[in-house]
Amino acid sequence: MKEIKYPVSFKFNIGTIANDFVAKDTLGITLAYVKQKMFKLKEDILIYDDESKSNLEYRIHADKWIDFSAAYSMKDKNGTELGKIARKGWKSLWKTEYELIDQHQKLQYHVREDNAWVKVFDGILGQIPIIGGFTGYFFNPSYSVLDLNNKAVLRMKKEASFFGRKFELSKLNDFDADDEERIILGLMMMLLLERRKG
Repeated sequence: MKEIKYPVSFKFNIGTIANDFVAKDTLGITLAYVKQKMFKLKEDILIYDDESKSNLEYRIHADKWIDFSAAYSMKDKNGTELGKIARKGWKSLWKTEYELIDQHQKLQYHVREDNAWVKVFDGILGQIPIIGGFTGYFFNPSYSVLDLNNKAVLRMKKEASFFGRKFELSKLNDFDADDEERIILGLMMMLLLERRKG
């Protein structure tokens, strides 16, 4: 992955059938084009270096059929395991939580939703005709990446937009540069899963 200059923006395409988005750094340089293969029983995510889709850089696979507690394996273009992101199953029903695991199967970071009430209000009001179309402007969840000392190093926040199209990732504190690729890939997978909630 190219050198990352924060904040990074993630913008979903709404004119395509696929669940896909583009990630760009603060200078507007494309870092990745992310596309979820449709109609798959197991999640299959392709990550290219740009929208031309000429260079596949990474792939993310679910370890089992569609399940809210699945783990997602992240691999580079050579098939080398980079790590996993795993959803904390039942615990995530109230407040979304994921774990980032390295290539040696060791826990490195937690990704936690900052305020569960945002999701609750968005879910309730999102069901009301007409009003539901505007909840993306008022209820914008954020997620913090925490190291094992519970220090927040990055924060992903949904920006006010229709259809939950835009997210921004900001750096809060320094962290091991060797972990950056794994964290970014994990957050990309998380975005595809969490965006469905509004």
